[in-house]
Amino acid sequence: MPRILGVDIPQNKKVVVALTYIYGIGPTLAVEMCEKIKVSPDLRASELSDANIAQITKLLDTDYEVEGDLRRQESLAIRRLQSIQCYRGIRHRRGLPCRGQRTKTNARTRKGKKRTVGAVRDKAARKLSK
Repeated sequence: MPRILGVDIPQNKKVVVALTYIYGIGPTLAVEMCEKIKVSPDLRASELSDANIAQITKLLDTDYEVEGDLRRQESLAIRRLQSIQCYRGIRHRRGLPCRGQRTKTNARTRKGKKRTVGAVRDKAARKLSK
């Protein structure tokens, strides 16, 4: 199993698909990288030579932000938004959507499991609240 920047990429997949297992590399960037280092995109990851893997690693180190550096950069950006208390930072802190989506009915991924608010459990108290 080839290892690039600390990530094991699957052997049985094509190089273009296998490169997308690295955080920060999508399908378009994977095709672009294959063109730059002159590797056939139809080649399987297990068929990559050590020289090809070295070329890919060198290209990623010099030209692109991937894996740990990219994760750190994103977390710093979010932390900066939270520290200046802008709208997006507040939404991040509260765990709500930041990009204008509705939250009355959707946004379960960000909000988490439903929690009922304001339900009266005691039967005597429920009669008094009516």
